[in-house]
Amino acid sequence: MPNQVEEFNEYRQKMNDKILSEDHKVIKRIFNLDTNAYKAGSLDVKTKELLGLVSSAVLRCDDCIKYHLETCFNEGITKEEMMETLSIATLVGGTIVVPHLRRAYEFWEALELNAQK
Repeated sequence: MPNQVEEFNEYRQKMNDKILSEDHKVIKRIFNLDTNAYKAGSLDVKTKELLGLVSSAVLRCDDCIKYHLETCFNEGITKEEMMETLSIATLVGGTIVVPHLRRAYEFWEALELNAQK
């Protein structure tokens, strides 16, 4: 059975490497800005990642949701904290977010399974 966490990360890394190997200053700066925005500052990394998760869910970006879910998981955010965060996203985004909530929950389960290995 395919491991969706590994598949997501491998594809993301492969494509990021290809994209960043090109000489496109604006794209490289956007990637850099994104990386630096989520570093600890006045807000800690966990808070920023939860904010990123809400924003990604409301904007309905499954890749972004997966990225933030994995970072949240690695930062020690609990399933309860993640679900409460996604409940806010669903409230703000409306029922159109529900399919993304389903996929987010499924990806979180995959993260839990990977951690048990």
